[in-house]
Order: sequence, then structure tokens, then C-alpha cells
Amino acid sequence: MSDQPAPPSAPGQTPWIRPGVVVHDPAEVVDDLLAEFALGLRARGFNVAGYVQHNNRGNTGKGQGCAPRIEYLDISTATTRTIERAAAADYLCTAMREDADLLVISHFYACTGATDSIGASLDPHGTRGMPLLTSIAGQCIHKWHSYVRRDGSMIAPDLASLWSWWGPEQLYRDLALGVAEQDVHSIVCGPRWIMVESRSGVGLAPLPRHPRDLLPRLPRLARQSLRSLADMARSWDPLETALGVAAINAHYNRFDLVGRAGNGIKAFRKLTGQVVAIGAFPGIDGILPNCAIIEADPRPGEFPIVAMDTLLPGCGAAVVNASAVVNRSLPRILRLARNRPVALVGPATPMTERLHGYGLSVLGGLVVSDAAGLASAIRAGAAAREFCRFGRFVHIARSHAAVAVENPEAVSGNSRCVFNTPASRRAASISG
Repeated sequence: MSDQPAPPSAPGQTPWIRPGVVVHDPAEVVDDLLAEFALGLRARGFNVAGYVQHNNRGNTGKGQGCAPRIEYLDISTATTRTIERAAAADYLCTAMREDADLLVISHFYACTGATDSIGASLDPHGTRGMPLLTSIAGQCIHKWHSYVRRDGSMIAPDLASLWSWWGPEQLYRDLALGVAEQDVHSIVCGPRWIMVESRSGVGLAPLPRHPRDLLPRLPRLARQSLRSLADMARSWDPLETALGVAAINAHYNRFDLVGRAGNGIKAFRKLTGQVVAIGAFPGIDGILPNCAIIEADPRPGEFPIVAMDTLLPGCGAAVVNASAVVNRSLPRILRLARNRPVALVGPATPMTERLHGYGLSVLGGLVVSDAAGLASAIRAGAAAREFCRFGRFVHIARSHAAVAVENPEAVSGNSRCVFNTPASRRAASISG
């Protein structure tokens, strides 16, 4: 699945949707859950539209010749409105016209009525349809099956399941949306690594190949804003992706970042089950004795990349080299290791809790203190193991992660669950 947004349907073309339904007990209310998830995405910068019915369902009235009117929370404005259920079609048309990232219509029958009214088709592959989220009581699930046939997704009524449906492919755009509009101080490119420096921090990314094709463009690219460079992480050109990831890290891996010392791998020592390590980590077999190592060029006793499909789903935890962000294998890894603790470790790790929602429990990365010294080392072809001379390796952990952290009370205060407050407060607190 691509993280690139699908183009809006042109006149005369079929409007495609990717529907998901939260299935709940009839006595259970999921409106707050949908609002919390949608407003959280909106606060991150995504274009989220639609409405969620308020729980005070007794506040209804009927006018002559009019459909019932109920109070709803309008997601795009975070305000309460009284609207007709028939307005769902207008919301759907507007969302498609504006190429929304997500449309929420909490009432299932309003949702189906809206899609039927415009002749929307369900995207069977999940590659081009606009995500559409609704809910239904379990006793009516047969009506969902009649609506979607074999397409669409059923979602458990919890935030982790909503994030899984949203998909780790979205993390590249999510990271870029959080980057501030600021000038780029410098771009330094060596044979192995690329470095971007901003006023707040320094970001790194490994280069997938020799940067000869990128070097002539660097003077012009250095005149772009940091956020523009960060958006290049969504490119399918490997060198542009690397530059985009470095720009993302120049925002999040700021000079004053607070975290525990080290890369966080020791947090998995007390877990039961086999830990799977993807990528090269010197000395990891001494830290995690029960560790299966996956490498692109495996040595005796190691596993090839294709072993991910077998080892990750049943693992106790996974440790992933941050190069997976650049080579775009991270979304696949997160899907395979769903519901397992995952650590992302390396100088290219974006140190931001935005990643926690996508399934990353521990983030271990580099905070640079000597930008000039690091720039010289990168030009000279330095390897990652030499970067510790120019900064400090720190890690942050999701506070509710199912991981045996040796000293949980010492975990950085910067690390909190993405959605652990009411929606109205969360919408204001995670946008930065």
C-alpha cells in the first residue's frame, strides 16, 4: 500500500472509498472513541472530515417534512452542530472534493445512504480509496457484510485497532506534517550518510546508494524550508527519501531532547519469547541472548530478509534498525509484528511520540551536540559507530508499552501514550 494520497475522482469517474467499521456491543458507546481518534489525527495535521453523534441521543426533534435532527460533533471544526442525517452525502462529496485523508460518519445507515447516493465503489485493494470510518452494533453485522461483501475492514472498539486500520504506511506523512516551517542551515552529504541541520537540531539518514544523482541538486534544495524537505520522505526515489528522513530528524531530534541514555535495546531483556533483530546491531547477541538476527546478507546462524514473514508474527519483540525508515520496509515490519513490542534504533530514528501510535514502543536515536564535527566526519565517510563522538544516544519509551523496562520510573517524561486524555484536550496537546 502506498502512503501517497489517491487523486480525487475526476468528473465521470467512480469515487472510491476504503471503508472500515467499528463493531461494538449494542450497550457500548463508541462515539467518544471515534471522536478521539479523528480529532487526534486532525491535531496532527491530517485533513479529517465528517461528524460523530453525541451520546445524548435523547436530544432529537422532528419538523414537518424534515428528517430527525440530532446534535453531532463536526470533526473538521471540533464544534457541535445540529444537522440532518441526510447531510452525510454532503459531507462525503465535500470530503472527496477536498481530497480528505479520512471521513468519519458514525451512524452506519447515514454512511451507507451517502455512499449509495453518489454511487461510490469500495476499493478492494485499499490503494486508492478515501478512508471512511463508521460504526455498527454487533447484532447488525450482517448488514455490514451485505454492504461491503468481501471488501472493507471490521475494527475492534479500541484505539490500537483503529491505528492498525489507519495503517503504518501513513507514518511518513504524519512525520512530515509535524515538521515546522523553518530555514535549513545546511545539507551535508557524504558517501554513506546525509545530514540536515536546522536551528533546532541535526538529522541524519543513511544513503541507499552513492549520492552522485543528488549532489547537483543540494544547493537548490538547501534553499527550501525544512518542512518542504521533510515531505520528500514520501518520495519513491531512495535518495529523496533519505534526504526527507534527515530533514524530519532535524526537527524531532532537537538539541535539547530529553531521554534515557542508550538505545533502549536492554528494555527487552526480560521479555519472554524470541526477540527478532532486523539489521546490524553490534553486540546485540550479548545483550539479548535469545535473539534471531535478520540480515540482507546473512552470515552463518542469521536469517535472510524473507524470514520476516515467519519470525515476526510470533516474536516476543522486535528490534529494527532505523535504516528501515529510509528503505521503506518499516510499514511492512510493523504490520507483521502487530501487537508486539517494537524498538526502532539507530542514528536515523525520528525521536517523536507520533510513532507510538503506529506500534513502536521504544525509540532509540542520536541527539547531536557537535554539528560541525559530525559534518566533517560524514564528508570523510564515517560509519554510524563513530557518531557517538558528536552527540549522545538516547531513547524514549511509550509509557504503557507492554515491555519489561528495567527501570520504568526513569523513562523520559516526554513519552506518553498518544491518546490518553479526553479528545478535547488531546486535540490541543499533540499538534506540536
